Amino acid sequence: MNSVFDTVLLNYVVIRVDDTKSILDVVTAQKSSLAYFIEPDFELPEHLLKLDVLDLRQLTDIRSERTVFRRNDALLDQLSTEDQCARFLIALQRAGQEHVVNFIKQNGGQRHNVDITYLSKVVAHAQRDKQSNYVTSC
Repeated sequence: MNSVFDTVLLNYVVIRVDDTKSILDVVTAQKSSLAYFIEPDFELPEHLLKLDVLDLRQLTDIRSERTVFRRNDALLDQLSTEDQCARFLIALQRAGQEHVVNFIKQNGGQRHNVDITYLSKVVAHAQRDKQSNYVTSC
């Protein structure tokens, strides 16, 4: 009885992506870096009010801080919900601070890790030859 073996290569790809952080998590984690390049004094306050990110009292408290860094810290301290952070990003865009939005969206310049694993499995299985039942006589 003859048999033919077919070899089949099965390819598998396993992709694992790290969990995406929320905007609030990124803002909180990157607060000290963000304090260096947010411009809190021109255009941004008006957009923060229009989009209900902050109220007038909060904005007045932020403006009373003496340095840009402290104003930025005070501003970032006011962000407490994911929805508020989403509106904060819109306010930044409207104020022409797209570079800050990009920094936040890219998790402070650290893109999410993606691990790709390629697995191959060789499977051999027997396939009976159609002629296997053929009996030869001598």
